[in-house]
Amino acid sequence: MPVVALPFAADHPVFAGHFPGHPIVPGVLLLDWAQAAIEAQLGHHLQALAEAKFHSPATPADPLELGFEVGNSAVRFEIRSATRKIASGRFPLPPSATHE
Repeated sequence: MPVVALPFAADHPVFAGHFPGHPIVPGVLLLDWAQAAIEAQLGHHLQALAEAKFHSPATPADPLELGFEVGNSAVRFEIRSATRKIASGRFPLPPSATHE
């Protein structure tokens, strides 16, 4: 399973409003970063997200890593901070990009 760091700036503007006094990384950003990192590794676009689960909040101080596995018809991913699972999900592969 490839593992890729998900770097982001602790002073990202989204933290000012999400949530003041207790900033967390919005789920939509986690998913966007995961999709972009996987697409960069695979060299092609993924289809729309099929499923996602958020297991634990991530703060600006949490180092994030993305692990993913390419299956026959989908890419499964997991975002972690050390041993803590942050999010997981699945992107279907386009028919032209399926792997056996």
